Amino acid sequence: MTKPKRKSTKESKPNFVLSLKLDTEKYQEDILAKRLDIGRRIYNACLNELNKRYGVMVESKEYQKAIKRPIGDTTRNRALQELIRKYRLTEYSLHRFVQPMQEHFKKNLDSHTVQKIATRCFNAFKGKLYHTANKIHFKKYGELQSLEGKTNASGLKFRNNTLVWNDLSIKVFVDPLDVYAQMALLRTIKYCRVLKKGSNYYLQLVLEGIPPVKINENGEFRHKVGSSKVGIDMGPQTAGITSDETVRLLELAPEINTPYRSIGNLQRKMDRSRRATNPNKFKENGTFNRSNRDPWIKSKHYQADQLKLQRIQGKLSSLRKQFHNKLANEVISQGTEVYVEEMSFKGLQKRAKKTTKNAKGKINRKKRFGKSLANKAPALFLTILDNKLRYLGTELHRINTAVVKASQYNHVDDNYRQKELSERWAMIGEDKIQRDLYSSFLIMNVNPDLSSINRVQCLENYSKFKTFHDIEIERLRTATSHKVASMGI
Repeated sequence: MTKPKRKSTKESKPNFVLSLKLDTEKYQEDILAKRLDIGRRIYNACLNELNKRYGVMVESKEYQKAIKRPIGDTTRNRALQELIRKYRLTEYSLHRFVQPMQEHFKKNLDSHTVQKIATRCFNAFKGKLYHTANKIHFKKYGELQSLEGKTNASGLKFRNNTLVWNDLSIKVFVDPLDVYAQMALLRTIKYCRVLKKGSNYYLQLVLEGIPPVKINENGEFRHKVGSSKVGIDMGPQTAGITSDETVRLLELAPEINTPYRSIGNLQRKMDRSRRATNPNKFKENGTFNRSNRDPWIKSKHYQADQLKLQRIQGKLSSLRKQFHNKLANEVISQGTEVYVEEMSFKGLQKRAKKTTKNAKGKINRKKRFGKSLANKAPALFLTILDNKLRYLGTELHRINTAVVKASQYNHVDDNYRQKELSERWAMIGEDKIQRDLYSSFLIMNVNPDLSSINRVQCLENYSKFKTFHDIEIERLRTATSHKVASMGI
């Protein structure tokens, strides 16, 4: 089933988010936790209803007849869209479905918040409806971490540095010395969102327009904007960056040291506690008993360890985002015309399908880049960079990786050669060039069609690139900090 494309009648305005910590008391945290769980149950009810409607539709004769038509046939798509409307697999039919639930929980949740829960569920279900996802999962207890409204006029509201939500009023921390927050609060508030991180609650204000420009103590812009073309070669842990002004090979979020030992110890401790307090949930051989539907029992020690784990992961997430923002500002200081290859990071997370053996005859591990991607989050960096570029009136240019083949091309002899992943250096003429940096150089010199490399530009700019390349390689070789193995240095 092909997803229909909607033509917007007006351009969507940009917006940004300001997060402010809530000054909560214990009873207020209990109320917020209760409302989050009510939202979770409504979400699951919506997903269950959509699954039922979808099951009835796919079993119908009309659907079986329509699905047999050739893909791309307009009559096929039209018939499927009519069936979607007939079996009420639409967002607004789900809004009608949740109306009685909102009446039941009206002391806790307003109508706009409940409608947003339904919309959130429907957007997730579209992956199954249009065959881009195999299964949509229900939310487990404690998994729903946020609720949001539709406007700042009713329901979830921000008034006089206070969150007002039904009969609940919670003060919000707004630092009077935080110039950025004070400038952001002058913008129009579109809607509000309550977010739980670890044991803390935050109010996120979605504001119209672009974020305020940050200034330093002297009243100057903190981050400059360059005018060069920039090419980025993204890896699971590193980024090769080339522009007219510099060449850099950087580790993503270099100061993050994930405490794998502490996390592993906590997870094993939690697993032992879970097994001790829930023996009926496991079979004699130690495997999980899927047929048991009893509620999980969590001891106080388990809950304390769970909170510790959440705090560790939350801190790592915040630090990672902070470092990615810094690197994105550094890229934009070189230029706003930024090119990058299209990457399927989900594909890199998957285990290898082919079974191979090493020289000793032992089977090689099938693990790939899941750990590196979880630790460095390269996709998050590209999202942050793209958002910053959009605020400046442009966007991230994604080139066609399969057609351009930047990792295989040699602009000197105008040939392609497939390289092993372990080959970190390439011979370009008589020069030995770091592979990631050379790929970023080629990406920078891509043609406007984003499907081919401009060889003439490569020949013109190569000598300057080689000079910056040698400077960067020397910097990396003399650096005392830890170097990622994939750099080849």
